[in-house]
Amino acid sequence: MKTNSLQVIIIGAGTGGLCLAHSLKRAGIGVRVYERDHTRRDGLHGYRVGISPAGSQALKSCLPPELFDLFVATCARAPRHFNMLTENMSELISMPVPGSDDPVDSEKSVSRMTLRQVLLTGLEDCVVFGKTFSSYRNNEDGTVTVVFDDGSTDTGDVLVGADGANSRVRQQRLPDARMEDTGIVSIGGKVALTPETRALLPDKVFHGISMIMAPKGYGAILHVMEFKWDNDGVKQGVGGNDADLIAGWPGLLFDNTRDYVMWGVWGARKNLPEDPASLPGSDLARIAAKMTRNWHPDLRRLIALSDPTTIFRVNIRTSVPVSPWQSSNVTLLGDAIHTMTPGRGVGANTAMRDAALLCRRLTEVRGGRPLVEALHDYEAEMLEYSARAVLESRKQMDANGLSHRPALGRIQLAVMRGALRIINAVPALKRRMEDAETRLRKIDHTHEFTA
Repeated sequence: MKTNSLQVIIIGAGTGGLCLAHSLKRAGIGVRVYERDHTRRDGLHGYRVGISPAGSQALKSCLPPELFDLFVATCARAPRHFNMLTENMSELISMPVPGSDDPVDSEKSVSRMTLRQVLLTGLEDCVVFGKTFSSYRNNEDGTVTVVFDDGSTDTGDVLVGADGANSRVRQQRLPDARMEDTGIVSIGGKVALTPETRALLPDKVFHGISMIMAPKGYGAILHVMEFKWDNDGVKQGVGGNDADLIAGWPGLLFDNTRDYVMWGVWGARKNLPEDPASLPGSDLARIAAKMTRNWHPDLRRLIALSDPTTIFRVNIRTSVPVSPWQSSNVTLLGDAIHTMTPGRGVGANTAMRDAALLCRRLTEVRGGRPLVEALHDYEAEMLEYSARAVLESRKQMDANGLSHRPALGRIQLAVMRGALRIINAVPALKRRMEDAETRLRKIDHTHEFTA
């Protein structure tokens, strides 16, 4: 089978699915993406994606050069510090985030909405909205037919389930694959960046990413997202090339992103003041206020100033790593096969790595490699690295951990806070921790994207 005769059907227009679509289109492989949301503005929960150097390398390998440049131009300004704080805003440790002008070898923060608009750019002829996957069937000629809820169908050579943690493709393809509830519930929202909200944030917090370690196993994150455009268009002082890219970007018409402070609080469901299940944003804000009632008043003020319509709840779940299966022309990527907690912040980066790897394997069919053999190699490699990521992420967010137990949790919190304060005060120890964190975020996957 020649590459240019392949037709790939992707279910789900999330980060991984759209990255794959771009890379396939660049490789001359036919691709169609079906998305259940009705418009390109729908269906987002969350306001920030952290992109590591490895994630940027995957994006660079998948996207046309001009679109990768647009991605870089539309990122928020880079954080300067990574802070760990108490609930009273007392510093436990603060480490510099290595700065770099390199568009790949640098940490990036991007709005989820903006990233989606960037990735949809150039795929207008490939993405079909308002289509909900129902099932698929394998045909005698080796193709696969997809059936949608409205009764319509499509047939291709490969089906890729990129339809998220509740993947219907996975449910049919791997009915024994399991998801587990970690017992952690997160409530998140955002508040517009104004002179009032800016005044609530110390300088290191304003210019950094801040994690809060609080009693009862509660945690929180704060991150300021500042962009190169506002309600009036491109801001003054933006460099000419970036200004031209953003001003001419069609996705700007669909993007509601403006400068904001993103926040999230979480804890074990058993320790929350009340069950947040199925509650609207105003009630979620009330629960977040109860969780933080003994916290610094500036943190509480940020939550109080948030628009209730931006506040949402997430039950943190995780995949149970699966054993290899017999490969076919139906495969999976991203959260559809390896949902992970946000504990290590690598979910989106891993999905983009999947996309780059899967495209490389599919292009090998051009040289006569059997299709199922190529997909088998993709699945074997993807399962190996994603299982490690799932397990490491699970360690960071698990309601069975000691931090969520009444007595032992208080002891553990005191020990951890004390250790961080010592590291923060001893330059040699602090450098060692900084180096370890840098290595972790800069795991070199360069060969994965250029081989």
